[in-house]
Amino acid sequence: MPPTLQLRSLPALFFVMACATAPVRMDPMAPPAPAIDEPRARPFANPIPWSHEWLDAVERGTRTMSGEPGPRYWQQWASYRLTARLVPEQRRVDGTAEIVYHNRSPDSLPTLHLDLVLNVHDTTAMRNEPMEVTGGVRLTRVAVDGTTLDELQPGRIAPGWAVMGTRLVIVAPRPVASRDSVRLSLAWELPVPQAGAGGRMGWDGDDVFFIAYWYPQMTVYDDVVGWHPDPFLGASEFYHGFARYELTVDAPDGWIIRATGQHENPDAVLAPDVLARLRAAEGSDTTIRIVGPADFAAATRRGPGGRLQWRFSADSVRDVAFSATRRSIWEGARTEIGDRTGDGRAEHTRIEALWRETAPRWRNMVRYEQHSLDFLSRYTGIPYPWPHMTAVEAGGIIGGGMEFPMMTLIGDYNARGDSALYYVTAHELAHMWVPMIVSTDERRYAWLDEGTTTYNENEARMEFFPGVNHHIPDQESYIAFARTGYEGEIMRWSNYHYSPAAYGIASYPKPASVLLALRGLLGDETFHQAYRRFLRQWAWKHPTPWDMFRTFESVSGRNLGWFWRAWYFETWRLDQGIASVTVTPSGTRIVIEDHGETPMPVRLAITRADGRVERRELPVDLWLRGLRRAEVTLAPGSAVTRVEIDPERYFPDVDRRNNVWDGGEDELDELDELDELDEWDERDEWNSGG
Repeated sequence: MPPTLQLRSLPALFFVMACATAPVRMDPMAPPAPAIDEPRARPFANPIPWSHEWLDAVERGTRTMSGEPGPRYWQQWASYRLTARLVPEQRRVDGTAEIVYHNRSPDSLPTLHLDLVLNVHDTTAMRNEPMEVTGGVRLTRVAVDGTTLDELQPGRIAPGWAVMGTRLVIVAPRPVASRDSVRLSLAWELPVPQAGAGGRMGWDGDDVFFIAYWYPQMTVYDDVVGWHPDPFLGASEFYHGFARYELTVDAPDGWIIRATGQHENPDAVLAPDVLARLRAAEGSDTTIRIVGPADFAAATRRGPGGRLQWRFSADSVRDVAFSATRRSIWEGARTEIGDRTGDGRAEHTRIEALWRETAPRWRNMVRYEQHSLDFLSRYTGIPYPWPHMTAVEAGGIIGGGMEFPMMTLIGDYNARGDSALYYVTAHELAHMWVPMIVSTDERRYAWLDEGTTTYNENEARMEFFPGVNHHIPDQESYIAFARTGYEGEIMRWSNYHYSPAAYGIASYPKPASVLLALRGLLGDETFHQAYRRFLRQWAWKHPTPWDMFRTFESVSGRNLGWFWRAWYFETWRLDQGIASVTVTPSGTRIVIEDHGETPMPVRLAITRADGRVERRELPVDLWLRGLRRAEVTLAPGSAVTRVEIDPERYFPDVDRRNNVWDGGEDELDELDELDELDEWDERDEWNSGG
């Protein structure tokens, strides 16, 4: 039987408390000997709980213990032919879909599941945050292989369909056998919410629409869970399969449509001079204005009945979205994205930005997009794969940003500096890699998508705004919240966090900071090798957290179970400190105490009076054995004037005030203000879906 709607709970977590009593000396010329002179016990970092479903997939050969897809890995496939008729004055979209769903699984599927995300706006919908009530999606036709089906009545199990919250379930006239396909035909009406799906789509005045999550979309059926049963409740986001799309948008003359995919008929809808400037932008490294205020009235051709049909196509994407505007400046250029085809020559993709004069900070948007895609293509090792990347400004819909394949919706950023607009641009464009290429389950593991993207954003910021460690603000956000005692585990399913703040921290800054800590632990070379292998081997596939964990262990050759357990499955905190620095006849004795629960190695930078800086490390094994205190003894010589733990700031220590000894004087660093921190400052993206 297929694992339809089966959920297995994680195994019970057991903790063993332990302590030891002998002193530890870390002589630079001798191996460490264990010691502790403090009775306070600490938790052991027991092995991580493995997902039973994931282990079953390993046994079936679709996953592997090395973190790679297995020899029997499979995933479903679909092709969509979509039409959207935009009626701006009524703020409505009427849609039709022809979907061919290919069952590549080994299972027979008697039911088919589709997502109706915007049913979160229905009067009866479950939501975990307030939303406008519009009535949601009104289906007017559901057919399977040409047979029109009726809505199921209570108690009826014959072929038909039923809507349950944000899920459409179809009882098919025949089970869809393994390696078979089925054709679905659907039609619907959709009132467009002003800020739909939690501010991820909608309309901004009478001039801008951004339409997303607007069509019935096949729910993911994968090799680990089967049909994914998690509804969309508003906060945690999406999990989509890959498909081919053909999209036709029927819109009034004068409205410029941009969408996911290749624009197939630009010459039929764009005014000749606008089309010429678009072509020029494709070959320009500097920004070209394709449409300006003087062009608004004549940017498009005139169609029959005052309407035009815009056609787009896209292959191997998770989703499609489109924008419609009649008062936006449209600018474009190209950017280098690396050798996409393997012929040894650098390739380019088109950059587009649509913004209104009321958002003047957007004058730099094309340049921000250019750098983001160029950098991220280099950093991930995967060149941006699509023909364009388009950013659309709609401050009346969203405050931060939201990602879609080849499209992003971003606020005006008038009240913030230009750097903030670059930050959100780099973040949303980093999503083109995760989850748009590496398709993760955001409804359960938002951190795998958002945390990775936040880390990538910070790396892009380091290059664009050099001289500053852009990872530190995320460390500080996580640390501030961890000190409140209200955080939840990173691995807690996204819809079930204790508060929006706990969800935000566990999804964005903490996992980004933990990736940086992993990089500090493994070293740059090993980390980047493992990181890029994970992205590369799961490109166009569906990884789980366990696939990521095992990939890093395989590449590094290390058992990192203690790291995953402490940082991902617990809310333990890292708190290392220098207890004392004393001069003895045998040398300088440095005593380190571990006040927290999270075990990490202690990286020491020791400065002598003659200017030499020596490095020492206390291995994590000391803390894994339950110790609380250890020491390093330096050979006699020039006096020690400064000792610092983790000077590169790789590790998110919750109290760095005791991380520095400076000639006997206490030294406080930039985290002193955390003592006075009474509230947590949320990042824009946490409240606006990006």
